[in-house]
Amino acid sequence: MRFFMSLIALVMLAAPAGAAVKVTGNPNHEEMLESDDPQLERNKRLVYDTWRVVVEARQMDRADEFIHDDYIQHNPNAETGLEGMKAYFRQLGDPLPVKDRVQRPIVDIVAEDDLVVITFVDEREDPETGEPYTTTWFDMFRIEDGKIAEHWDGARR
Repeated sequence: MRFFMSLIALVMLAAPAGAAVKVTGNPNHEEMLESDDPQLERNKRLVYDTWRVVVEARQMDRADEFIHDDYIQHNPNAETGLEGMKAYFRQLGDPLPVKDRVQRPIVDIVAEDDLVVITFVDEREDPETGEPYTTTWFDMFRIEDGKIAEHWDGARR
């Protein structure tokens, strides 16, 4: 809870009064992955590399390097467990080459205890005006024994 309250306070302090400010990504991924705590740095790197290899490149033959067999999924569009996660990403298409860095614009990567939150720029279109706007998307992961054991995000059916 303390983690989220700090994150919310940070967002509120950064937001000026008036019109919404466009959300932008941080181009310095390596800086976001750093931490004074070696365990937190490893956890951040695990999430970052999982995103590159499993999510963006759909390399399901490598998923067990990153994901626990008994992985818990809270996204209502995907099944729980390693096999459920693999099935979800396989349906999105064939594997792609793994890139050196995450391709989606990242706002920040924050770690505390066994949790890592990665926030992204989320580009949307206003349903009433058709005008584009930006907001944020988050994925939160719980790390256990050096692998991702649980996942949350803001997905809806």
